[in-house]
Amino acid sequence: MSQHTDPGGSQASPATARTVSEHIVEIVSDSGQGAQKCGQSFSAISAKMGNGVWTVEIIPAEIKPPARSRAGASGIRIRIGDRDITNMGDEADLVVALNEQVLYGRLEQGAYRKGTILLLESKWATDPDPIVRKAYADAVAQFRDMGMDVRELAMEAACLGITPNPQLGLNMFVLGMLCEIYQRDIELAREQIRFTFRKKAVKVVEMNLRLLDAGQSFAQQHLTERYVVPRWGNDKPLLVMNGNEAMGLGVMCAGMEMISMYPITPATSASHYLAEVFHQVGGCVHQAEDEIAAIGFAIGSSYAGKTACTITSGPGLALKTEFIGLAVMAEIPLVIGLVQRGGPSTGLPTKVEQGDLLATLYGAPGDAPKIVIAPATIEETCHFMVTARKLAEAFRGPVFVLTDTNLATGVQPFPRPNVQVEWLAPPVDQSPWKDGVMPYDWDPETGLSPRPIPGQAGGEYILTGLAHTNRSFVAYDPASNQYACEMRSRKLAALQRTLRPPTVYGDESGELLLVGWGSTLGSINEAVDRARALGKKVSALHIRFLSPLEPGIKAIFERYEQVVTVEINYSDSINAPLLPGEPRRYAQLATVLRAHTLMDVDCFSNVYGQPLRPGQVYDEILRRLSPQEA
Repeated sequence: MSQHTDPGGSQASPATARTVSEHIVEIVSDSGQGAQKCGQSFSAISAKMGNGVWTVEIIPAEIKPPARSRAGASGIRIRIGDRDITNMGDEADLVVALNEQVLYGRLEQGAYRKGTILLLESKWATDPDPIVRKAYADAVAQFRDMGMDVRELAMEAACLGITPNPQLGLNMFVLGMLCEIYQRDIELAREQIRFTFRKKAVKVVEMNLRLLDAGQSFAQQHLTERYVVPRWGNDKPLLVMNGNEAMGLGVMCAGMEMISMYPITPATSASHYLAEVFHQVGGCVHQAEDEIAAIGFAIGSSYAGKTACTITSGPGLALKTEFIGLAVMAEIPLVIGLVQRGGPSTGLPTKVEQGDLLATLYGAPGDAPKIVIAPATIEETCHFMVTARKLAEAFRGPVFVLTDTNLATGVQPFPRPNVQVEWLAPPVDQSPWKDGVMPYDWDPETGLSPRPIPGQAGGEYILTGLAHTNRSFVAYDPASNQYACEMRSRKLAALQRTLRPPTVYGDESGELLLVGWGSTLGSINEAVDRARALGKKVSALHIRFLSPLEPGIKAIFERYEQVVTVEINYSDSINAPLLPGEPRRYAQLATVLRAHTLMDVDCFSNVYGQPLRPGQVYDEILRRLSPQEA
């Protein structure tokens, strides 16, 4: 095992670059050192070179945690490969760490393995504080005892000739190192730096370019590892963006002209992206004073004829609940992007969870049916916004698009959307309203009704959140309320009749069917592939329409001996104390599916606050099908 402790020596002799099908790289530092910007640049360069890419941001719960704190790790994971990469993978192959303490939290999360190469900033070995020196020495010894391949490197010292404050430039130095290790095109890297710092002064851009070159030179001198990850072979024009940016792009592709939101982690960057570009297509970003005002503004815009969007996370959903009920009762089109995070309350604001499904479906007084869809990839996040706008207008009500932190902050290349005219919102109809047509002229078979727009001659009506008749007259009589509830529910049944059954991944029958939703798709399918390669009779099903559910689900379930949902939310362990022989709390999709199918749907879930790894799902498959191998 190599132990590099003196990077100031003679030039290393790099071995021939080794071709690998994929590699997982992490950059971990204190908050504010630019590790995420470095990783985002590295992933963009890799995508432009034809690799499949998936990134996961490592974000501490505090805005500025104490330096060198174990809970304060900030950074990013980048998985690159010679195929479409759909998840963050398992243990990392190479880690760049700017201090040793930030690694402990990652170790607790199983992010590294025996043999993981650790490029560690060595300045702490000679820190003036003896406590720091001892902590560093103890950590290095511990990491090596665990089997990590530790390389102690004076990276910060190598930056001093370029910048007086390496804390603010070391990230681009590290980018240069990674470009050399992974044989990235250095000209693409320079272009990426110019783009990243395009709003900065010329001297800032030039300094970061020099840091890039210095990092590349440093790696040439002191590191021998070189890797080549072959191109994926996708020659279509690609976009490289995270899920929140894809959601914003979808808003524009749908022809929506207004988004109203209040900043909330992890949804905020969607508004940042739109604030930069939305005006170019005539759009407006409204930052409201709070979550309630944001949805109120969006509902007002939608009522006036221009379907609007509001984007939020769990705590914002709670505050918007009353207005969501108004949109259901008054049948006002509305698109709600919900970027899920850990809860309840402020919970884990920077961590992933799929904990808002039941709140979305049922978190309202009375019967408030709404359409709920969940994209499974970053590309789908864009396209589902187009679908959501169309559904909101066709079915006159709120449509939820559920993503989560994993999709929101992850970066992946996907084919550039070829925007079609039919994606865009049509012009506001101002033709005279037909005589005798009521504002809620419900079709008794479908529950659908035409939508009057303010300004249409003859289409004037009173909008109310009270129980009302089809003429929008306030009504408290039993028959009117019963009939209106039936019509609002019938719209979901009408939509369900247009849906296709979900597609099974794997054999159409077998011993085990894993059922997922949202961002778990890539990890589940990868785990299923591993298990099927060993002859295991396991398949997967991913559900994208959660309300109404896609048809034919029960018939699919009946073809398997076990049906298990895989989710990132809480469920009681089957071995939990106090529960033997009693029903336990199931994960959220499992709860919905048990009620919908009246079948024994089990679940595998956790609330670690981390994206699901394929290895975790694979281990669960073995536990259920081959306990002796688990």
